[in-house]
Amino acid sequence: MTDLTSMRISYTRAALRRADLRADPLEQFEVWFAEALAADLPEPYAMQVATASAAGRPSLRTVLLRGAAEEGLTFYTNFDSHKGQDLMANPQAEVLFYWAELERQVRAYGPVERVPEPEAEHYFHVRPHDSQLAAHASDPQSAPIASREVLEAKFAALAERYPHGSAIPKPSFWGGYRVRVQEWEFWQGRPNRMHDRFRYTRTAEGWHLERLMP
Repeated sequence: MTDLTSMRISYTRAALRRADLRADPLEQFEVWFAEALAADLPEPYAMQVATASAAGRPSLRTVLLRGAAEEGLTFYTNFDSHKGQDLMANPQAEVLFYWAELERQVRAYGPVERVPEPEAEHYFHVRPHDSQLAAHASDPQSAPIASREVLEAKFAALAERYPHGSAIPKPSFWGGYRVRVQEWEFWQGRPNRMHDRFRYTRTAEGWHLERLMP
């Protein structure tokens, strides 16, 4: 393998000062997210979601952010998936947005709850037709499957049953999760690994903001 010990870059794009930050971390996230969209980054709404089993085994994957509001950060998945099983046993998660081109990261942690069924139903039906079919075809998500051909045969059978223009029922095993954020961290890369890091922590009085060592 290539020697990785000398591979590094120096982050010089920007700085982050306390004076730059909004009092509300959701507003700060919205500012950075808007800048990521304006920079035309590939899928700036992609986020890594970390969960853990009841026994504490960690698991990490990438999903798509589908809502950011005072109630929390929302994503959708199969409830029977690995992450769904983790969240049933241990309903908390941490998410990470990494925008390399902007030399920025955002972390958010909190307890997780399911999205109300009417909200999940609405989102399911605004997804592309084939994505709705795939939600059915890929069940049970994360389970072993004999071959790609078996998966494609399931999809083809569903496509025949629900041709374009027909209504596809939302599966009972599919829906949304919402991370009710209790802690945010905003990270801006700086030269010589002297990064700027600020953490917001929810308290009874509101949000407490503090700078962290890099």
